Amino acid sequence: MSKYKYRAVEYQRVSWDRVREQACEGRVVLAIDVAKENMFAALMKPDRTVLETLRWRHPHETRALLERVVGLGARPLEAVLEPSGTYGDALCRLLAEAGVAVYRASPKRVHDAAELYDGVPSLHDAKCAYLIGRLHLEGVSRPWVEPDERRRALRAQLGLLGLYQERYQRGRNRLEALLARHWPEATYHLELTSVSLLKLLERYGDAAAVAADAVAAGDELRRVGGRFLGPEKVAALIESARTTVGVACIEAERHAVAVLAQEALAARGQCRCIEQALAEQVHSEPGLERQAAVVGKVTAVVLRCALGNPRDYPNAASYLKAAGLNLKERSSGKHQGQLKITKRGPGLARSYLYLASLRLIAHEEPARCWYAAKVVRDGGLKGKAITALTRKLTKALWHVGCGEALDIGKLFGSRPLAKAA
Repeated sequence: MSKYKYRAVEYQRVSWDRVREQACEGRVVLAIDVAKENMFAALMKPDRTVLETLRWRHPHETRALLERVVGLGARPLEAVLEPSGTYGDALCRLLAEAGVAVYRASPKRVHDAAELYDGVPSLHDAKCAYLIGRLHLEGVSRPWVEPDERRRALRAQLGLLGLYQERYQRGRNRLEALLARHWPEATYHLELTSVSLLKLLERYGDAAAVAADAVAAGDELRRVGGRFLGPEKVAALIESARTTVGVACIEAERHAVAVLAQEALAARGQCRCIEQALAEQVHSEPGLERQAAVVGKVTAVVLRCALGNPRDYPNAASYLKAAGLNLKERSSGKHQGQLKITKRGPGLARSYLYLASLRLIAHEEPARCWYAAKVVRDGGLKGKAITALTRKLTKALWHVGCGEALDIGKLFGSRPLAKAA
């Protein structure tokens, strides 16, 4: 195997006249290894010949570099890069404005090709640019599609939703640790997801303060909890504050508990506001509304933002693959590996699909029976059964998004129900 040297030069030092002569107005690929500042690119011809490997500083030198590359007169000129977070988005916009066709290369394929062409498993910037170009010339890239304004707006809202969900979860985790020390009985009577308990902690901070103002604390619980909080639970919680085995809080600790409860409530409120705004988007499109009827409005919007329109996929299997729920296997000879999902798609979509599957088990008898039978067949592995149900649900959502009605009988059939009976 011949040795190839990945040598990059500053774009100002390139002999652009020589490169223009070698390009000869033919097809040229600009393969870019994206970074925050120090970017590398390989100019390649269809015969895999590298005209030059460049490096430049982004964003200061990007416009000047693109003017040089477009000035080569290549017909056509194509650019290909990896989706490296948001670092390449500005570059893609400039390329599109210059009339350059932009393509996306899979980071996993680039990683796996490290040893493919030179027998050396190393990876560095100049080599990555070369690999990206080779893979594109071999036809394994795909066009870079910019999302429209509506999808960008949904992404921005989902980003904020993730931020507030993280704050809410972090606050609850810290509260749980403090309550385990100062009032461990509280979470036995009410979960920390309960607004009633969070409101009580925000107002009083610790068990001693609740016990000292038991009547008013009980009224507060009944006011917030309403019909969802029975009098027995209210009485038990107030009594636990009086008889707790927890360590008594000092003033600073009581204040910390109150602040954490306040932060958790604020983050929860922000989550609800964003979810309501997302839910309002459902009625704008029939396919989205049909999916929302199956998995809920917020989940339907999350799937549309993360995966796109189901009609853009040729079949249910491709929709499943985009969500990272397709199966992989590593078996060789006598070794028979387990089937696992690839987890290659957006994790947010899988998270919401997982929760939708749990709701399906809780509220749909056919799903509950199928799940119970699957757990028995798999030797009690509940996680595996939930994953299998999530895969079924995802495929069904493709059909629903394409205009079909959900048929539970087709989704689960009669055979699993008979086993679960």
